[in-house]
Amino acid sequence: MATGDVLDKDSFFSPFQTILVSLLSAPLTLVATHNLMQIFTAAVPPHHCHSNFTLDPKHLPADPCTRYVSPLMNETKACSEEDGWDYNRSVHTSTIISEWDLICDREPLKEVAQSVYMAGVLVGAIVYGTLADRFGRRAVLLCCILQIAAMGTGASLSPNFISYCFFRFLTGMGICGFLINDLGLTMEWTPKRFRPAVSMFQGYCLTFGQIVLAGVAYAITDWRWLQMALSLPFFIFFIFIWWVPESFRWLTLTRCSHQALINLNRVARINGDNTGSTITLEMLQQDDQKGGLVKKMTPFDLFRTPVMRKITISLSMSWFSSSFCFFALAMDIQRFGLNIYLVQVIFGCTELPLRILSTITATYIGRRFSVSFFLLISGVLILGSLAIPTDKMILQMSIAVLTKGFLGSSIVCAYLYTAELFPTALRQTGIGFTNMMMRLGAVVAPVAMMTKVYVPFLPLIIFGVVPIICGVPILFLPETLNSPLLDTVEEVEKRVRKITPEVTNDSIHETGSVRGTKL
Repeated sequence: MATGDVLDKDSFFSPFQTILVSLLSAPLTLVATHNLMQIFTAAVPPHHCHSNFTLDPKHLPADPCTRYVSPLMNETKACSEEDGWDYNRSVHTSTIISEWDLICDREPLKEVAQSVYMAGVLVGAIVYGTLADRFGRRAVLLCCILQIAAMGTGASLSPNFISYCFFRFLTGMGICGFLINDLGLTMEWTPKRFRPAVSMFQGYCLTFGQIVLAGVAYAITDWRWLQMALSLPFFIFFIFIWWVPESFRWLTLTRCSHQALINLNRVARINGDNTGSTITLEMLQQDDQKGGLVKKMTPFDLFRTPVMRKITISLSMSWFSSSFCFFALAMDIQRFGLNIYLVQVIFGCTELPLRILSTITATYIGRRFSVSFFLLISGVLILGSLAIPTDKMILQMSIAVLTKGFLGSSIVCAYLYTAELFPTALRQTGIGFTNMMMRLGAVVAPVAMMTKVYVPFLPLIIFGVVPIICGVPILFLPETLNSPLLDTVEEVEKRVRKITPEVTNDSIHETGSVRGTKL
Protein backbone atom coordinates (compact mmCIF):
# COMPACT_ATOMS: atom_id res chain seq x y z
CA MET A 1 0.00 0.00 0.00
CA ALA A 2 1.11 3.59 -0.50
CA THR A 3 1.56 4.12 3.22
CA GLY A 4 2.64 0.56 3.92
CA ASP A 5 6.31 1.39 4.37
CA VAL A 6 5.84 4.51 6.47
CA LEU A 7 6.74 2.63 9.65
CA ASP A 8 9.99 1.39 8.10
CA LYS A 9 11.58 4.72 7.20
CA ASP A 10 12.95 5.48 10.69
CA SER A 11 15.97 3.64 12.04
CA PHE A 12 14.85 3.83 15.67
CA PHE A 13 12.11 2.30 17.74
CA SER A 14 9.75 5.19 18.42
CA PRO A 15 8.27 6.13 21.82
CA PHE A 16 4.81 5.15 20.59
CA GLN A 17 5.98 1.69 19.58
CA THR A 18 7.73 1.25 22.92
CA ILE A 19 4.54 2.07 24.81
CA LEU A 20 2.38 -0.07 22.52
CA VAL A 21 4.60 -3.14 22.78
CA SER A 22 4.79 -2.76 26.56
CA LEU A 23 1.02 -2.53 26.96
CA LEU A 24 0.28 -5.42 24.59
CA SER A 25 3.02 -7.64 26.02
CA ALA A 26 2.14 -7.31 29.72
CA PRO A 27 -0.99 -9.52 29.57
CA LEU A 28 0.95 -12.21 27.71
CA THR A 29 2.70 -13.11 30.97
CA LEU A 30 -0.61 -14.55 32.20
CA VAL A 31 -1.62 -16.43 29.04
CA ALA A 32 0.51 -19.48 29.87
CA THR A 33 -0.87 -19.49 33.42
CA HIS A 34 -4.35 -20.20 32.08
CA ASN A 35 -3.17 -22.75 29.51
CA LEU A 36 -1.23 -24.73 32.12
CA MET A 37 -3.22 -23.84 35.24
CA GLN A 38 -4.76 -27.28 35.52
CA ILE A 39 -1.37 -28.74 36.40
CA PHE A 40 -2.02 -27.25 39.84
CA THR A 41 -5.79 -26.68 40.07
CA ALA A 42 -6.40 -30.31 39.06
CA ALA A 43 -3.47 -31.85 40.95
CA VAL A 44 -4.42 -35.19 42.50
CA PRO A 45 -3.58 -35.15 46.23
CA PRO A 46 -2.93 -38.41 48.15
CA HIS A 47 -6.30 -39.79 49.17
CA HIS A 48 -8.11 -42.81 50.55
CA CYS A 49 -11.68 -43.90 51.12
CA HIS A 50 -13.10 -42.68 54.39
CA SER A 51 -13.34 -45.63 56.77
CA ASN A 52 -15.19 -45.99 60.04
CA PHE A 53 -12.73 -48.61 61.19
CA THR A 54 -9.37 -46.93 61.00
CA LEU A 55 -7.64 -43.83 59.70
CA ASP A 56 -4.15 -45.19 60.35
CA PRO A 57 -2.30 -45.06 57.00
CA LYS A 58 -0.53 -48.30 57.89
CA HIS A 59 -3.83 -50.17 57.90
CA LEU A 60 -5.48 -48.63 54.84
CA PRO A 61 -6.18 -50.72 51.72
CA ALA A 62 -3.52 -50.51 49.04
CA ASP A 63 -6.12 -49.36 46.55
CA PRO A 64 -7.33 -45.89 47.56
CA CYS A 65 -10.59 -46.55 45.72
CA THR A 66 -11.64 -49.33 48.10
CA ARG A 67 -12.57 -49.64 51.76
CA TYR A 68 -12.78 -52.47 54.26
CA VAL A 69 -16.13 -54.14 54.72
CA SER A 70 -15.60 -55.04 58.39
CA PRO A 71 -13.22 -54.29 61.26
CA LEU A 72 -11.44 -57.57 60.48
CA MET A 73 -9.92 -55.79 57.46
CA ASN A 74 -9.93 -58.98 55.38
CA GLU A 75 -12.45 -57.93 52.74
CA THR A 76 -12.78 -54.75 50.70
CA LYS A 77 -15.36 -53.16 48.45
CA ALA A 78 -15.41 -50.22 46.10
CA CYS A 79 -15.66 -46.86 47.80
CA SER A 80 -18.85 -44.97 46.98
CA GLU A 81 -19.83 -41.32 47.08
CA GLU A 82 -21.80 -42.05 50.24
CA ASP A 83 -18.60 -43.26 51.92
CA GLY A 84 -16.57 -40.25 50.82
CA TRP A 85 -12.81 -39.75 50.61
CA ASP A 86 -10.17 -38.21 52.81
CA TYR A 87 -7.44 -36.09 51.18
CA ASN A 88 -3.93 -35.15 52.23
CA ARG A 89 -4.04 -31.33 52.12
CA SER A 90 -0.45 -30.68 53.14
CA VAL A 91 0.54 -29.51 49.64
CA HIS A 92 -2.73 -28.52 47.99
CA THR A 93 -5.34 -27.04 50.29
CA SER A 94 -8.01 -27.55 47.66
CA THR A 95 -8.14 -28.66 44.01
CA ILE A 96 -11.03 -29.44 41.69
CA ILE A 97 -10.16 -33.09 42.37
CA SER A 98 -10.77 -32.86 46.11
CA GLU A 99 -13.62 -30.37 45.65
CA TRP A 100 -15.74 -32.65 43.47
CA ASP A 101 -14.11 -36.06 44.14
CA LEU A 102 -12.79 -36.52 40.59
CA ILE A 103 -11.02 -39.78 41.45
CA CYS A 104 -11.47 -43.49 40.92
CA ASP A 105 -14.35 -44.02 38.46
CA ARG A 106 -14.69 -40.22 38.05
CA GLU A 107 -10.99 -39.72 37.27
CA PRO A 108 -11.53 -39.24 33.49
CA LEU A 109 -13.45 -36.04 34.30
CA LYS A 110 -10.10 -34.39 35.06
CA GLU A 111 -9.08 -34.79 31.42
CA VAL A 112 -12.55 -33.72 30.33
CA ALA A 113 -12.04 -30.38 32.09
CA GLN A 114 -8.79 -29.71 30.21
CA SER A 115 -10.28 -30.91 26.92
CA VAL A 116 -13.25 -28.55 27.35
CA TYR A 117 -10.85 -25.66 27.93
CA MET A 118 -8.82 -26.56 24.84
CA ALA A 119 -12.04 -26.88 22.85
CA GLY A 120 -12.84 -23.31 23.85
CA VAL A 121 -9.38 -22.22 22.70
CA LEU A 122 -9.94 -24.01 19.39
CA VAL A 123 -13.33 -22.32 18.83
CA GLY A 124 -11.91 -18.93 19.81
CA ALA A 125 -9.13 -19.27 17.24
CA ILE A 126 -11.40 -19.35 14.22
CA VAL A 127 -14.22 -17.18 15.60
CA TYR A 128 -12.16 -14.24 16.84
CA GLY A 129 -9.70 -14.38 13.95
CA THR A 130 -12.51 -13.93 11.44
CA LEU A 131 -14.25 -11.27 13.54
CA ALA A 132 -11.00 -9.28 13.79
CA ASP A 133 -10.65 -9.08 10.01
CA ARG A 134 -14.28 -7.96 9.81
CA PHE A 135 -14.67 -5.61 12.79
CA GLY A 136 -11.10 -4.66 13.70
CA ARG A 137 -8.25 -5.96 15.84
CA ARG A 138 -8.67 -3.52 18.72
CA ALA A 139 -12.41 -4.08 19.28
CA VAL A 140 -12.06 -7.87 19.33
CA LEU A 141 -8.94 -7.64 21.50
CA LEU A 142 -10.76 -5.61 24.16
CA CYS A 143 -13.75 -7.96 24.11
CA CYS A 144 -11.48 -10.98 24.59
CA ILE A 145 -9.65 -9.40 27.53
CA LEU A 146 -12.94 -8.61 29.23
CA GLN A 147 -14.15 -12.14 28.53
CA ILE A 148 -11.05 -13.66 30.14
CA ALA A 149 -11.46 -11.51 33.23
CA ALA A 150 -15.18 -12.20 33.66
CA MET A 151 -15.23 -15.90 32.74
CA GLY A 152 -12.01 -16.69 34.62
CA THR A 153 -13.47 -15.10 37.74
CA GLY A 154 -16.69 -17.00 37.11
CA ALA A 155 -14.77 -20.28 37.03
CA SER A 156 -13.34 -19.53 40.48
CA LEU A 157 -16.90 -19.13 41.82
CA SER A 158 -18.33 -22.23 40.14
CA PRO A 159 -20.74 -24.17 42.38
CA ASN A 160 -20.28 -27.44 40.48
CA PHE A 161 -18.11 -29.19 37.90
CA ILE A 162 -20.43 -28.51 34.94
CA SER A 163 -20.47 -24.76 35.51
CA TYR A 164 -16.69 -24.85 36.01
CA CYS A 165 -16.24 -26.46 32.58
CA PHE A 166 -18.62 -23.90 31.04
CA PHE A 167 -16.62 -20.96 32.38
CA ARG A 168 -13.33 -22.59 31.42
CA PHE A 169 -14.60 -23.09 27.87
CA LEU A 170 -15.41 -19.38 27.55
CA THR A 171 -12.10 -18.45 29.18
CA GLY A 172 -10.27 -20.57 26.60
CA MET A 173 -12.11 -18.79 23.80
CA GLY A 174 -11.06 -15.42 25.20
CA ILE A 175 -7.45 -16.50 25.72
CA CYS A 176 -6.99 -17.55 22.09
CA GLY A 177 -8.85 -14.53 20.71
CA PHE A 178 -6.71 -12.24 22.83
CA LEU A 179 -3.47 -13.97 21.86
CA ILE A 180 -3.88 -13.92 18.09
CA ASN A 181 -5.16 -10.32 17.99
CA ASP A 182 -2.58 -9.06 20.46
CA LEU A 183 0.29 -10.44 18.40
CA GLY A 184 -1.30 -9.43 15.10
CA LEU A 185 -1.97 -5.84 16.15
CA THR A 186 1.57 -5.53 17.48
CA MET A 187 3.07 -6.69 14.18
CA GLU A 188 0.96 -4.25 12.15
CA TRP A 189 2.33 -1.30 14.15
CA THR A 190 5.96 -2.55 14.16
CA PRO A 191 8.60 -1.72 11.49
CA LYS A 192 9.83 -4.78 9.62
CA ARG A 193 13.40 -4.52 10.94
CA PHE A 194 12.13 -4.73 14.54
CA ARG A 195 9.47 -7.40 14.04
CA PRO A 196 11.72 -10.38 14.96
CA ALA A 197 12.90 -8.72 18.19
CA VAL A 198 9.38 -7.68 19.17
CA SER A 199 7.97 -11.11 18.36
CA MET A 200 10.65 -12.82 20.43
CA PHE A 201 10.15 -10.37 23.31
CA GLN A 202 6.49 -11.31 23.38
CA GLY A 203 7.58 -14.94 23.27
CA TYR A 204 9.71 -14.30 26.36
CA CYS A 205 6.62 -12.90 28.08
CA LEU A 206 4.72 -16.09 27.27
CA THR A 207 7.58 -18.20 28.61
CA PHE A 208 7.91 -16.08 31.73
CA GLY A 209 4.26 -16.86 32.40
CA GLN A 210 5.22 -20.46 33.16
CA ILE A 211 7.51 -19.23 35.93
CA VAL A 212 4.82 -16.85 37.18
CA LEU A 213 2.39 -19.77 37.36
CA ALA A 214 4.74 -21.85 39.47
CA GLY A 215 5.34 -18.98 41.90
CA VAL A 216 1.69 -17.98 42.27
CA ALA A 217 0.56 -21.62 42.58
CA TYR A 218 3.17 -22.22 45.27
CA ALA A 219 1.89 -19.23 47.25
CA ILE A 220 -1.83 -19.90 46.68
CA THR A 221 -2.70 -23.54 47.30
CA ASP A 222 -6.47 -23.19 47.05
CA TRP A 223 -7.64 -23.64 43.44
CA ARG A 224 -10.44 -21.07 43.68
CA TRP A 225 -8.14 -18.29 44.90
CA LEU A 226 -5.49 -19.30 42.36
CA GLN A 227 -8.01 -19.13 39.51
CA MET A 228 -9.21 -15.73 40.70
CA ALA A 229 -5.70 -14.34 41.23
CA LEU A 230 -4.78 -15.14 37.61
CA SER A 231 -8.04 -13.76 36.17
CA LEU A 232 -8.67 -10.45 37.96
CA PRO A 233 -5.56 -8.69 36.50
CA PHE A 234 -7.22 -8.81 33.07
CA PHE A 235 -9.69 -6.16 34.25
CA ILE A 236 -6.67 -3.87 34.72
CA PHE A 237 -5.24 -4.86 31.33
CA PHE A 238 -8.58 -3.96 29.76
CA ILE A 239 -8.26 -0.39 31.05
CA PHE A 240 -4.68 0.08 29.87
CA ILE A 241 -5.11 -1.47 26.43
CA TRP A 242 -8.02 0.87 25.74
CA TRP A 243 -5.25 3.39 24.92
CA VAL A 244 -3.94 1.29 22.00
CA PRO A 245 -5.15 2.58 18.60
CA GLU A 246 -6.63 0.44 15.86
CA SER A 247 -4.29 -0.75 13.09
CA PHE A 248 -4.07 1.93 10.42
CA ARG A 249 -3.50 -0.81 7.84
CA TRP A 250 -6.84 -2.45 8.63
CA LEU A 251 -8.64 0.89 8.77
CA THR A 252 -7.34 1.85 5.33
CA LEU A 253 -8.27 -1.45 3.74
CA THR A 254 -11.80 -1.24 5.17
CA ARG A 255 -12.26 2.26 3.74
CA CYS A 256 -11.96 4.04 7.08
CA SER A 257 -9.24 6.40 5.83
CA HIS A 258 -10.34 9.31 8.00
CA GLN A 259 -9.90 7.29 11.21
CA ALA A 260 -6.60 5.88 9.90
CA LEU A 261 -5.35 9.44 9.38
CA ILE A 262 -6.46 10.40 12.92
CA ASN A 263 -4.53 7.44 14.34
CA LEU A 264 -1.40 8.26 12.33
CA ASN A 265 -1.52 11.91 13.44
CA ARG A 266 -1.95 10.80 17.04
CA VAL A 267 1.08 8.53 16.77
CA ALA A 268 3.12 11.36 15.23
CA ARG A 269 2.25 13.66 18.16
CA ILE A 270 3.23 10.99 20.70
CA ASN A 271 6.58 10.69 18.91
CA GLY A 272 7.20 14.42 19.23
CA ASP A 273 6.01 15.66 15.85
CA ASN A 274 3.66 18.45 16.94
CA THR A 275 2.74 19.25 13.34
CA GLY A 276 1.23 15.80 12.94
CA SER A 277 1.56 13.39 10.06
CA THR A 278 2.27 14.66 6.55
CA ILE A 279 0.33 11.74 5.12
CA THR A 280 -2.83 13.16 3.58
CA LEU A 281 -6.33 11.77 3.38
CA GLU A 282 -5.94 11.55 -0.40
CA MET A 283 -2.92 9.27 0.00
CA LEU A 284 -4.87 6.90 2.23
CA GLN A 285 -7.90 6.97 -0.04
CA GLN A 286 -5.77 5.66 -2.89
CA ASP A 287 -5.33 2.52 -0.81
CA ASP A 288 -9.08 2.40 -0.16
CA GLN A 289 -9.57 1.19 -3.69
CA LYS A 290 -7.70 -2.04 -2.86
CA GLY A 291 -9.79 -2.80 0.19
CA GLY A 292 -13.34 -2.68 -1.10
CA LEU A 293 -13.93 -6.41 -0.73
CA VAL A 294 -12.13 -6.93 2.58
CA LYS A 295 -15.32 -7.11 4.63
CA LYS A 296 -16.53 -10.01 2.48
CA MET A 297 -13.46 -12.14 3.15
CA THR A 298 -14.17 -15.50 4.81
CA PRO A 299 -12.01 -18.41 6.02
CA PHE A 300 -12.66 -20.07 2.65
CA ASP A 301 -10.46 -17.41 1.05
CA LEU A 302 -7.50 -19.06 2.79
CA PHE A 303 -7.90 -21.92 0.30
CA ARG A 304 -9.33 -20.14 -2.74
CA THR A 305 -6.06 -19.49 -4.61
CA PRO A 306 -3.13 -21.92 -5.10
CA VAL A 307 -0.57 -19.85 -3.20
CA MET A 308 -2.87 -19.11 -0.24
CA ARG A 309 -3.82 -22.77 -0.12
CA LYS A 310 -0.17 -23.84 -0.03
CA ILE A 311 0.65 -21.30 2.71
CA THR A 312 -2.37 -22.21 4.82
CA ILE A 313 -1.84 -25.98 4.65
CA SER A 314 1.92 -25.82 5.31
CA LEU A 315 1.54 -23.43 8.26
CA SER A 316 -1.34 -25.49 9.67
CA MET A 317 0.85 -28.60 9.65
CA SER A 318 3.59 -26.67 11.43
CA TRP A 319 1.26 -25.31 14.11
CA PHE A 320 -0.40 -28.69 14.64
CA SER A 321 2.87 -30.56 15.14
CA SER A 322 4.36 -27.93 17.48
CA SER A 323 1.35 -27.94 19.79
CA PHE A 324 0.87 -31.70 19.46
CA CYS A 325 4.28 -32.35 21.02
CA PHE A 326 4.55 -29.23 23.23
CA PHE A 327 1.45 -29.85 25.33
CA ALA A 328 2.15 -33.57 25.58
CA LEU A 329 5.44 -32.67 27.31
CA ALA A 330 4.10 -29.70 29.30
CA MET A 331 1.10 -31.47 30.85
CA ASP A 332 3.00 -34.65 31.77
CA ILE A 333 5.54 -33.23 34.22
CA GLN A 334 4.34 -35.37 37.14
CA ARG A 335 5.83 -38.47 35.52
CA PHE A 336 9.33 -37.31 36.47
CA GLY A 337 8.54 -37.85 40.15
CA LEU A 338 9.90 -34.45 41.22
CA ASN A 339 8.26 -31.46 42.83
CA ILE A 340 5.85 -30.12 40.18
CA TYR A 341 6.60 -26.50 41.17
CA LEU A 342 10.32 -27.05 40.64
CA VAL A 343 9.85 -28.84 37.33
CA GLN A 344 7.57 -26.04 36.09
CA VAL A 345 10.23 -23.43 36.90
CA ILE A 346 12.92 -25.54 35.20
CA PHE A 347 10.79 -25.87 32.08
CA GLY A 348 10.23 -22.11 31.98
CA CYS A 349 13.82 -21.04 32.70
CA THR A 350 15.31 -23.43 30.16
CA GLU A 351 13.19 -22.00 27.35
CA LEU A 352 14.53 -18.45 27.79
CA PRO A 353 18.04 -19.02 26.34
CA LEU A 354 16.55 -21.02 23.47
CA ARG A 355 14.31 -18.04 22.68
CA ILE A 356 17.48 -15.95 22.33
CA LEU A 357 18.77 -18.47 19.81
CA SER A 358 15.49 -18.30 17.90
CA THR A 359 15.72 -14.49 17.84
CA ILE A 360 19.16 -14.69 16.23
CA THR A 361 18.15 -17.26 13.61
CA ALA A 362 14.89 -15.45 12.73
CA THR A 363 16.67 -12.09 12.43
CA TYR A 364 19.77 -13.08 10.49
CA ILE A 365 18.98 -16.41 8.79
CA GLY A 366 15.24 -16.30 8.20
CA ARG A 367 11.82 -17.14 9.54
CA ARG A 368 11.31 -20.13 7.26
CA PHE A 369 14.54 -21.79 8.35
CA SER A 370 13.87 -21.13 12.04
CA VAL A 371 10.40 -22.69 12.09
CA SER A 372 11.49 -25.74 10.11
CA PHE A 373 14.80 -26.24 11.96
CA PHE A 374 13.27 -26.16 15.44
CA LEU A 375 10.58 -28.64 14.40
CA LEU A 376 13.08 -31.03 12.83
CA ILE A 377 15.50 -30.97 15.77
CA SER A 378 12.60 -31.50 18.20
CA GLY A 379 11.55 -34.61 16.33
CA VAL A 380 15.11 -35.93 16.29
CA LEU A 381 15.47 -35.37 20.05
CA ILE A 382 12.22 -37.19 20.80
CA LEU A 383 13.22 -40.16 18.67
CA GLY A 384 16.67 -40.10 20.28
CA SER A 385 15.08 -40.36 23.73
CA LEU A 386 13.97 -43.89 22.81
CA ALA A 387 17.56 -44.99 23.41
CA ILE A 388 17.59 -43.63 26.99
CA PRO A 389 16.99 -46.30 29.68
CA THR A 390 13.82 -45.84 31.72
CA ASP A 391 15.80 -45.63 34.97
CA LYS A 392 17.73 -42.55 33.73
CA MET A 393 14.97 -40.16 34.77
CA ILE A 394 17.17 -37.06 35.02
CA LEU A 395 18.51 -37.59 31.50
CA GLN A 396 15.00 -38.15 30.21
CA MET A 397 13.84 -34.95 31.86
CA SER A 398 16.78 -33.03 30.35
CA ILE A 399 15.84 -34.19 26.86
CA ALA A 400 12.19 -33.35 27.50
CA VAL A 401 13.07 -29.85 28.74
CA LEU A 402 15.33 -29.20 25.74
CA THR A 403 12.73 -30.52 23.31
CA LYS A 404 9.98 -28.43 24.87
CA GLY A 405 12.23 -25.38 24.56
CA PHE A 406 12.81 -25.98 20.84
CA LEU A 407 9.09 -26.53 20.28
CA GLY A 408 8.31 -23.29 22.11
CA SER A 409 10.84 -21.45 19.94
CA SER A 410 9.22 -22.91 16.84
CA ILE A 411 5.82 -21.65 18.00
CA VAL A 412 7.14 -18.12 18.62
CA CYS A 413 8.86 -18.01 15.22
CA ALA A 414 5.68 -19.36 13.64
CA TYR A 415 3.65 -16.47 15.09
CA LEU A 416 6.01 -14.00 13.41
CA TYR A 417 6.18 -15.94 10.15
CA THR A 418 2.40 -16.43 9.97
CA ALA A 419 1.70 -12.73 10.56
CA GLU A 420 4.13 -11.81 7.78
CA LEU A 421 2.92 -14.38 5.24
CA PHE A 422 -0.81 -13.66 5.39
CA PRO A 423 -2.04 -10.38 3.88
CA THR A 424 -3.72 -7.71 6.01
CA ALA A 425 -7.09 -8.59 4.49
CA LEU A 426 -6.85 -12.13 5.90
CA ARG A 427 -4.15 -11.81 8.53
CA GLN A 428 -6.24 -12.43 11.65
CA THR A 429 -8.34 -15.05 9.87
CA GLY A 430 -5.16 -16.86 8.87
CA ILE A 431 -3.62 -16.59 12.32
CA GLY A 432 -6.91 -17.76 13.81
CA PHE A 433 -7.16 -20.78 11.52
CA THR A 434 -3.57 -21.88 12.11
CA ASN A 435 -4.12 -21.41 15.85
CA MET A 436 -7.18 -23.61 15.57
CA MET A 437 -4.94 -26.31 14.12
CA MET A 438 -2.50 -25.67 16.95
CA ARG A 439 -5.24 -26.29 19.54
CA LEU A 440 -6.36 -29.35 17.62
CA GLY A 441 -2.87 -30.72 18.14
CA ALA A 442 -3.22 -30.16 21.89
CA VAL A 443 -6.56 -31.99 21.87
CA VAL A 444 -5.19 -34.96 19.89
CA ALA A 445 -2.00 -35.29 22.00
CA PRO A 446 -3.70 -37.17 24.90
CA VAL A 447 -5.12 -39.64 22.37
CA ALA A 448 -1.61 -40.36 21.10
CA MET A 449 -0.46 -40.86 24.68
CA MET A 450 -3.09 -43.59 25.10
CA THR A 451 -1.33 -45.74 22.47
CA LYS A 452 1.25 -46.71 25.10
CA VAL A 453 -1.32 -49.24 26.34
CA TYR A 454 -0.59 -51.27 23.21
CA VAL A 455 3.10 -50.44 22.66
CA PRO A 456 4.93 -48.58 25.50
CA PHE A 457 7.25 -46.62 23.19
CA LEU A 458 4.70 -45.91 20.43
CA PRO A 459 3.82 -42.38 21.71
CA LEU A 460 7.47 -41.31 21.45
CA ILE A 461 7.65 -42.57 17.87
CA ILE A 462 4.51 -40.62 16.99
CA PHE A 463 5.68 -37.44 18.73
CA GLY A 464 9.06 -37.74 16.99
CA VAL A 465 7.89 -38.45 13.45
CA VAL A 466 5.07 -35.87 13.25
CA PRO A 467 7.23 -32.70 13.66
CA ILE A 468 9.77 -34.02 11.16
CA ILE A 469 7.07 -34.64 8.55
CA CYS A 470 5.40 -31.29 9.21
CA GLY A 471 8.65 -29.30 9.30
CA VAL A 472 9.72 -30.12 5.75
CA PRO A 473 6.90 -28.32 3.80
CA ILE A 474 7.80 -25.03 5.52
CA LEU A 475 11.03 -24.96 3.50
CA PHE A 476 9.01 -24.54 0.29
CA LEU A 477 7.25 -21.35 1.44
CA PRO A 478 8.55 -17.83 0.61
CA GLU A 479 10.96 -16.14 3.03
CA THR A 480 9.70 -12.95 4.68
CA LEU A 481 12.97 -11.69 6.16
CA ASN A 482 13.27 -7.92 5.46
CA SER A 483 10.03 -8.02 3.45
CA PRO A 484 7.15 -5.56 3.94
CA LEU A 485 3.74 -6.70 5.13
CA LEU A 486 1.43 -7.28 2.19
CA ASP A 487 -2.22 -6.24 2.24
CA THR A 488 -4.13 -8.24 -0.38
CA VAL A 489 -4.27 -11.80 -1.64
CA GLU A 490 -3.19 -10.56 -5.07
CA GLU A 491 0.04 -9.15 -3.63
CA VAL A 492 0.79 -12.47 -1.91
CA GLU A 493 0.22 -14.35 -5.16
CA LYS A 494 2.54 -11.97 -7.03
CA ARG A 495 5.29 -12.23 -4.42
CA VAL A 496 5.35 -16.00 -4.59
CA ARG A 497 5.31 -15.93 -8.37
CA LYS A 498 8.10 -13.34 -8.32
CA ILE A 499 6.03 -10.71 -10.09
CA THR A 500 6.59 -7.12 -8.99
CA PRO A 501 3.47 -5.75 -7.25
CA GLU A 502 1.68 -2.90 -8.90
CA VAL A 503 2.32 -0.67 -5.88
CA THR A 504 5.98 -0.17 -5.01
CA ASN A 505 7.89 2.02 -2.62
CA ASP A 506 8.16 4.62 -5.40
CA SER A 507 4.41 5.16 -5.06
CA ILE A 508 5.05 6.97 -1.83
CA HIS A 509 7.20 9.58 -3.54
CA GLU A 510 4.67 9.95 -6.35
CA THR A 511 1.91 10.92 -3.90
CA GLY A 512 3.99 13.05 -1.62
CA SER A 513 6.80 12.94 0.90
CA VAL A 514 6.30 11.24 4.26
CA ARG A 515 9.67 12.16 5.70
CA GLY A 516 8.12 14.32 8.35
CA THR A 517 6.08 11.51 9.89
CA LYS A 518 7.73 10.09 13.01
CA LEU A 519 6.13 6.68 13.24
